[in-house]
Amino acid sequence: MGNSNSEVSRRRFLTASATGLVAAGLANLTPGATFAQITEKETAGSTDNIIYRTLGRTGMKVPVVSMGAGACNDPSVLQAAYEVGMRHYDTAANYQFGANEQLVGSVLHRMGVRDKCIIGSKIYTPQQRRNLTTEQAKKKLMSLTEGTLKRLKSDYVDILYIHMVDNRDTVADDAIREAMARIKADGKARALGISTHTNMADVIDEVAKDDFWDVVLTSINFTMADDTALLTAINKAADRGVGFVGMKTMAGGGRWPNPDTRQSYDQPTITAALLKWVLNNKNIHTIIPGFNNHQHLREDFAVATNLTLTDMEKRFLSDNNVKLGMGFCRQCRKCLASCPNDADVPTLMRTHMYAAQYADFYLARQALAEISGHKGITACVSCDACAVVCANAVNVRERINELKLMYA
Repeated sequence: MGNSNSEVSRRRFLTASATGLVAAGLANLTPGATFAQITEKETAGSTDNIIYRTLGRTGMKVPVVSMGAGACNDPSVLQAAYEVGMRHYDTAANYQFGANEQLVGSVLHRMGVRDKCIIGSKIYTPQQRRNLTTEQAKKKLMSLTEGTLKRLKSDYVDILYIHMVDNRDTVADDAIREAMARIKADGKARALGISTHTNMADVIDEVAKDDFWDVVLTSINFTMADDTALLTAINKAADRGVGFVGMKTMAGGGRWPNPDTRQSYDQPTITAALLKWVLNNKNIHTIIPGFNNHQHLREDFAVATNLTLTDMEKRFLSDNNVKLGMGFCRQCRKCLASCPNDADVPTLMRTHMYAAQYADFYLARQALAEISGHKGITACVSCDACAVVCANAVNVRERINELKLMYA
């Protein structure tokens, strides 16, 4: 979500949170039929009314709303998240050059609650996986794990993910599996997972072939309602015992939809509608919306007590003007073949999302660094060839032109 500093003090935050959660519990309408209704019995946690789900075969019980901590650099927000009932924090070794892991680890250590929390962290990015021998890959994974544990001030991480997996081969890679199995056997990771926001259906289908990977962190939001392959893959893998954590649930951050949409819907309605839509899929066990201030924490966690959509939230989700104005890039990569200059359009779109919607320029620069030379920003001549094949009607030309102004 946004980057503005909250004006809500910690005391005001806690008071407002209690009021907001009670208000959220008043909704009594049934969700839409896009996903199956929640039929499982939701279990109550130590904080009254918070909905918990079990993260697949891991047995870990998590509130349905967790914290995507990657963009946060305010210790008070992490502490407040714990105090209102969040128990699962998601980070990564390369977020803020390791500083994010340090922040999460330091706050939970200082509060003395490490054993009451679940930490998920991601290592071994695509750049780190390139051109390694089997033995080099194993050593790299061991080294990266030790670095993560040191920064987290912990002897173990609850969920250790391979970061940004976009193909079946990485899921099945023997060197990765051997090293990760050793890490788990040594007690340094309680569960093993992969994160994916490209080619998700294929990746998840490969995960479901056996019981090696315990958790999948995947992109999912209401722009993907027609992605039958993804939804089917999630259901099949969940039936096999895979735990699912949802990311990109806000469909690209808090700075959309367009200003016209905001005249009809306030931010709490937008946030609640989007998060509830994802969580009304019973196989998404928790979500990790990113936030870095108390206001956004309050808005996100209000959903954790009641997943029923209000009339206004239903109206938002069914509003075609909202869908047209969003233009979320699903990272399906189908547009690549249409580009006459071989530009890496999906990575450019992800860069735009981080910069213009998340206002996270570190992640934007990091994404841009993944491509270079003829695949960079200047390779795109704004011909609209890729937009013609885009299933989600993304305005690629406009967004890449914005990137050119920022980075070219």
